[in-house]
Amino acid sequence: MSSPYKGLIDRYRSRLPVSTDTPVISLCEGDTPLIELTNIPKEIGTSARMYVKFEGLNPTGSFKDRGMTMAISKAAEEGARAVVCASTGNTSAAAAAYAAKAGMTAFVLIPEGKIAMGKLAQAMMYGAVIIQIRGNFDDGMGLVKRIADEAPVAIVNSINPYRLQGQKTAAFEIVEALGRAPDYHCIPVGNAGNISGYWMGYSEASGCNTASCTLCDGNCPYLDQPLTQARPRMLGYQAAGAAPFMRNGKVENPETVATAIRIGNPQSFALAKAAVDESGGWFDEFTDDEILAMQKRLADREGIFCEPASAISVCGAVRDIENGRIGDGALVTCTVTGNGLKDTDIAIQQCQKTGDFITIDAELDAVKSAILGRLN
Repeated sequence: MSSPYKGLIDRYRSRLPVSTDTPVISLCEGDTPLIELTNIPKEIGTSARMYVKFEGLNPTGSFKDRGMTMAISKAAEEGARAVVCASTGNTSAAAAAYAAKAGMTAFVLIPEGKIAMGKLAQAMMYGAVIIQIRGNFDDGMGLVKRIADEAPVAIVNSINPYRLQGQKTAAFEIVEALGRAPDYHCIPVGNAGNISGYWMGYSEASGCNTASCTLCDGNCPYLDQPLTQARPRMLGYQAAGAAPFMRNGKVENPETVATAIRIGNPQSFALAKAAVDESGGWFDEFTDDEILAMQKRLADREGIFCEPASAISVCGAVRDIENGRIGDGALVTCTVTGNGLKDTDIAIQQCQKTGDFITIDAELDAVKSAILGRLN
């Protein structure tokens, strides 16, 4: 009888900075599906193979769980009794859940009125102490970086190096599922830790052995047992109202419906830029209307319901296939970072505008008319 899956630290222990003294705090995160898109590629007329890494099926509904199992496990190893983070939502949910599992107190700083209710509900239910600030995520991040010197709390934002160690495992899973690295990897960029973590993972998986690699300095631990011989081009996509990589610097007042990437001063800016530059990739941006249109398209054409920020990776893949930057026959993976149930208000508003939400009398003829009217 095979053993049940126990989470990504157990699965990738030899590739993570853990020891026998590390208490593993896990909710069986990771091992998320890599789903091949079938309808959208046909609609855009491409022979490129497109896959979605659906991170919305992690325990708290986002990719943040990958980094949080590592951050909380290492905090527990160091004897921490409390953790703190700034968050636009997903980090707060993950931090609260894993802290609860570890018997710690989680303090989360959230921007007033700038967090999806589904994410706030999660953090509250997991028992976090919610500190709402009159400011944005970047203000909260600045406070978190200072509070560690004033209070006995461990920071679990992506400036915590163990976060990226956990997040890199998604790249391992993709390589293992495909039997190779993709040609292009498309990913949403907010605080920029995830694109950095993926590049770390792909670099380690390939045993890159190059002193120019920012993430491993030519000292990959897997040189003798690489999983793949190549690395993908990393393509990072941002919301137009929160696109510091496209503006070449900090955005003071970021605004976008995609709350998960409403960040104007990414903490992993240098690492993310290095990932794109070293891989020969690029950054791009999309309007809120484009993001929401792809969120709906992914759901009603492929059956994948993600939060708005997540859809931007597929926005980018589709545009770059259509404009020829990604050629026919390419193997493309897109990280879809969070579950659509995180932000149902936005989803319902979209559907009500499309005519897919109909109110009728409770009569057979009315139901028949509504059905046939859509089928004819």
